[in-house]
Amino acid sequence: MAPPAHSQPGLNNRNGIRHVLLVSIDGMHAVDYENCVENSTCPNLASLGRTGVNYTRTTTSRPSDSFPGLMALVTGGTPKSVGAFYDVAWDRVLAPPASTTGNGLAAGPCTRGHNNGTQTKYEEGDEINQLLPNGGGPYKSIIDGGVLSLDPTRFVRDPFSTPAACAPVYPWNFIRTNTIYGVIHVAGGYTAWSDKHAVYAAVSGPTGTSKPSNVDDYYSPEVNSNQIPLPGVITAGTNFDCSTIQASGSATVPGNDWTTDFQAIQCYDQLKANAVVNWINGKTHLGDSKAPVPVIFGMNFQAVSVGQKLIENGVKGGYTNNAANPTPAMLSEITFVDGAIGQMVQALKDQNLLNSTAIIITAKHGQSPIDPSRFFPIPGPSGINGTSPANLLAAQNLIPAVQIAGPGPTEDDISQLWLSPGNTTATNTMAAVTVL
Repeated sequence: MAPPAHSQPGLNNRNGIRHVLLVSIDGMHAVDYENCVENSTCPNLASLGRTGVNYTRTTTSRPSDSFPGLMALVTGGTPKSVGAFYDVAWDRVLAPPASTTGNGLAAGPCTRGHNNGTQTKYEEGDEINQLLPNGGGPYKSIIDGGVLSLDPTRFVRDPFSTPAACAPVYPWNFIRTNTIYGVIHVAGGYTAWSDKHAVYAAVSGPTGTSKPSNVDDYYSPEVNSNQIPLPGVITAGTNFDCSTIQASGSATVPGNDWTTDFQAIQCYDQLKANAVVNWINGKTHLGDSKAPVPVIFGMNFQAVSVGQKLIENGVKGGYTNNAANPTPAMLSEITFVDGAIGQMVQALKDQNLLNSTAIIITAKHGQSPIDPSRFFPIPGPSGINGTSPANLLAAQNLIPAVQIAGPGPTEDDISQLWLSPGNTTATNTMAAVTVL
């Protein structure tokens, strides 16, 4: 449902607000914010809170993860309405990709005009080379990244697409609803976003084409690529020199990606924070060309999410107790994010844009559990046995066998499984509940 076309001045007459800066601190909870304000460890977030509104009666999407969480932020919709349940999910209609993805979703046939059934994968495995920060796309810089890194032959296919059947389903067309990016772009506004995978250009919303045309400047250095030194990049708040990072692996051999080190993930996020500052300064994401200051723009931070679950050389992130008091490693991630947001606010002040910009600080999702005593992996620690729900249900032929092959089932903080077609949904559901 596209709105009528409006002129740029008409778009801007909203109580003086002309721009929206949307920031997702992935993994951060309301209690993290409250604790860091109380302990004076996040002065920039605290300053924003003094002149803003702190909404606490909210919840993430259900299920809660990056893909459904991001879509909830830009659509207001649930995973059921938007169609985005998880990076790796299942679809009873779509067909496998023409080429095997980088993460092992096997290529397969597409039977035109019939329901096929396949896992769906919208993550780094859809890129030309997921081990490079620029995803192997034809970019001038190794630290660039975006939709040019996507390999369309790795997308699942639609057996009912027209005019040509079995066309690849681009991530922005996989989404069933409009996004705020689409609404603003159609109304004449310039838009920009930065995220961890090229496929998250899905913020554009449906275009019906092979381009996410509703997001004018999309920047996505790949978070699961191999670490490389970043000369000239210094992390905000923690002042880590990213040129000291040691390159790991190669263009063809997996090494340590950015999520495997407490400092490296800050360096990765700093690249995106720099892009936001460039947008505020009227430039493109790498700062090499002039561009309008976007009407809506922003990024997601990975540092807090990684800091909540990483154990590196015996050093634990996460929390020390059920009051969400952070470990020193976790506190460093919060300090960095606060500093980076401070850089954005300062840039807005420098450009006289602060009073005309609505700043939204939120989170796509939390990262559980806060209480370290409630963490129970399957299989469990110290010889405690356990079997995942996927294996239990597969043994009784209650889920499609292909759902646990290749990339494996969708099992993270929760198991998200699609039952095999049966006589009735109720029959299969009750059988699955009984087994579990």
